[in-house]
Amino acid sequence: MVLVVALCVVAVVVLVLLGLFVFGLRRRLIQRSGGTFDCSLRWDAPAPDADDASGKGWGYGIARYNGDRVEWFRVFSYAPRPRRVLERAAIEVTGRRAPEGEEELALLSDAVVLACTHRGARLELAMSEDALTGFLAWLEAAPPGQRVNVA
Repeated sequence: MVLVVALCVVAVVVLVLLGLFVFGLRRRLIQRSGGTFDCSLRWDAPAPDADDASGKGWGYGIARYNGDRVEWFRVFSYAPRPRRVLERAAIEVTGRRAPEGEEELALLSDAVVLACTHRGARLELAMSEDALTGFLAWLEAAPPGQRVNVA
């Protein structure tokens, strides 16, 4: 009986370690191509006049530049594909602000919230000031003739 319990404990420990290894390997593979930054995302964000600073709906993730797209991956996931893909031509920046209320607890400490629309859906991206500068520069560096709206 003791041997069975010991084998079960060892199996659980091995599975946990294997899960952590795969989790770390996934993050490494996402970051391998470069052009990544920490970025929280809130899809279907409330309207700007809704005064909703509850901090609900934010997902912590990693964003990666890939040509004319930004691919957003959830951090706490094993999925190899991005959860959201934002095309440069479809992103419209509508404003920026500092985190308010409970958002300060849900987001990284130095985050700036960028309000956007993407194909009619309101979304908010939260990233560091440095990542924001790079993101806005990427948006503005669109090829000639491509419509870009940066507030």
